[in-house]
Amino acid sequence: MTAETSPVGKPLDRVDGPLKVQGQAQYAGEFSLPGLLYGSVVNSTIARGHIVHIHTRAAEAVPGVELVLTHENRPPVAGYDKPYEDDDAADGSPFRPLFNDRILYNGQPVALVVAENLELARYAGSLITVEYEKEDHATDLMANLEQMHEAPGDLPESRGHTQQALKNAAVKVEVEYTTPVEHHNPMEPHASTVHYLVDGKLEIHDKTQGVQNCMRYLEDVFDMKGQIRILSPYVGGAFGSGLRPQYQLPLAVMAALKLKRSVRVTFKRQQMFTFGYRPRSVQRLALGASRDGQLQAIYHQAIAQTSTFEDFTEQEVEWSGMLYKCPNVKLDYQLVPLDVYTPLDMRAPGATIGVYALECAMDELAYAANIDPVELRLKNFTAHNANEDKPYSSKALLECYEQGAERFGWSKRSMQPRSMQDGHQLVGWGMASGVWEALQMPASAKACIDATGKLVVSSATTDIGTGTYTVMAQIAAEAMGFPMEQVEFKLGDSSMSEAPLQGGSFTVSSVGSAVQKACLELRRKLLDTVQQSPASPFSGKTLEEIDFADGWLFVKDDPEQKVKLTDIAAESGAMEAEASVKPGEERDGYTTGTHSAVFVEVKVDEDTGMVKVSRVVSAIAAGRIVNPKTAGNQIIGGVVWGVGQALHEETQMDHHLGRFMNHSFAEYHIPVQADIGDIDVIFVDEHDEIVNALGSKGVGEIGIVGVAAAVSNAIFHATGKRVRDLPITLDKLM
Repeated sequence: MTAETSPVGKPLDRVDGPLKVQGQAQYAGEFSLPGLLYGSVVNSTIARGHIVHIHTRAAEAVPGVELVLTHENRPPVAGYDKPYEDDDAADGSPFRPLFNDRILYNGQPVALVVAENLELARYAGSLITVEYEKEDHATDLMANLEQMHEAPGDLPESRGHTQQALKNAAVKVEVEYTTPVEHHNPMEPHASTVHYLVDGKLEIHDKTQGVQNCMRYLEDVFDMKGQIRILSPYVGGAFGSGLRPQYQLPLAVMAALKLKRSVRVTFKRQQMFTFGYRPRSVQRLALGASRDGQLQAIYHQAIAQTSTFEDFTEQEVEWSGMLYKCPNVKLDYQLVPLDVYTPLDMRAPGATIGVYALECAMDELAYAANIDPVELRLKNFTAHNANEDKPYSSKALLECYEQGAERFGWSKRSMQPRSMQDGHQLVGWGMASGVWEALQMPASAKACIDATGKLVVSSATTDIGTGTYTVMAQIAAEAMGFPMEQVEFKLGDSSMSEAPLQGGSFTVSSVGSAVQKACLELRRKLLDTVQQSPASPFSGKTLEEIDFADGWLFVKDDPEQKVKLTDIAAESGAMEAEASVKPGEERDGYTTGTHSAVFVEVKVDEDTGMVKVSRVVSAIAAGRIVNPKTAGNQIIGGVVWGVGQALHEETQMDHHLGRFMNHSFAEYHIPVQADIGDIDVIFVDEHDEIVNALGSKGVGEIGIVGVAAAVSNAIFHATGKRVRDLPITLDKLM
């Protein structure tokens, strides 16, 4: 199949799109089961202490209530930490729902009411009262900085003599940035529907980014090896919230096992604020440079909150040691344990806030040195990751700067703040770099041609709205030379071939590579089959001498010698092949990453302080783009969230209660259509034969990285005022 005829690289519509717009795609909380019961969670109202007594009689007396589940009557569960450690667990002791009387955070589940319908369960839940013995709690990061300790894990070793280089630098900036707690808030709240089968096994529809992760978690917690199957064909957004099994899942299983009935537990929107989130942070940076802008020293310290029972870590400061060329670098990462739930990976974890601080500081350095912000970055470009002392397999960041700046019109920018206007509005232009890892994880896939000649490919990955169904079908169609309409990709079933969590922008590079390899193995089996007859024109031919295109197998040098793949399947029956991939040795000597250059225009009303992001140009280098349409959707979504990070999003806590206050879409502000101007996405050509067999790096995370910094820098350019505390709200700007 040629590049012209291959579906890979084409902006194809989502194959699952019609089902979704017609309302036929079923989500975890929508599966109907006979005799299904409904659960409603009751949450704690204190942040630290223990339960003295739970008064459940009033709830149990309500007709239609089948069970009130607490720590006192739950079924047996594992007693040690290890069974609760899932594939995305942090260091420490994972949270165990309804395990004992201890309260670790405000919002912790303390009871589950199970009834004939959801409204009844919620009403009965409102009748439950809990007596607590409170203890003093701490939930404010800034008030507890003296409690910080070094984060577990190894940071890149310091290089050079950072403090001396800072002291000697001709130009320097020393700044502090703070970022708030953010919550994921996908459109679909978390839900689990547990089907209790006649043999006692469980078939569970769950909102998750890892069906096999949830399966193994439940098998270990409930000692049910081989008795659980997890299904998640559609996920209504996740952004990291589904990487770990959330507490509605084990609670639903507890109730199903206790009652030997099918049970569904769904979260209200307010309960979406009772588990993981992006942690609050304070970051301190010192940059030193020569008079002409060459970086001499970087010091980057991040202090972030975690829970008292787990040490949540993410890569916040590492980016400062790898993105630019600098001989003297010192990185520091500290955690402050608080009486809150453990933070959770959220889109581009660590990079979203770490690169925000770095790129704002770089803008401040550009002004201190009186150098154009793009020119400063060009001066400090490196094709080498000094953290790992390895070159990049590819890094088309220079092309991102060039193409993004040209599309945006950056050359027309006046350096002086407050120098550009549009009527009564101040106009600001800002930019930032972005970086994310290009990882590959072990993965497997199965490819099968059935008796009708249809190609069915499968793997136990999920689709959180990224277009997985579509891009995997494109990869399979290219590998097998099949038209797209004859290809089906199946996912979201824990019984399928092994797949990693869907996160980190490694699904295409991991599962996609496995799909490609499985199809190539199936090609070999098909060739073996047609070679069985001595008279076959394919006898003695190698895989290199034949090709697959348009549903045919043919000899390259003699295309008239061909056979239809459907005929092979019809005669021989269904044929299948399974393959696994893992990062190859060819990657060992290289660092792999995606990169971006983000250019932002803001308009600020000087009288009201109102900020409007009028346009964004995001230039992305992410290797081979399998589907520019779905990939472009990912970048646009990331840009929107970056605008939200800069101007809107902040989960606010009442530290007296230790409880999040704005736990609704009415009060947790996110961007809406009226907040978003024109978003222009450029995919820069980047050829990479090292990163993986597909040459693709994934785009789910890179779209958000750098956006908040570019918005912040544009606001400074417009107003002359630096706001180093996100989000940039009217009160801070005025």
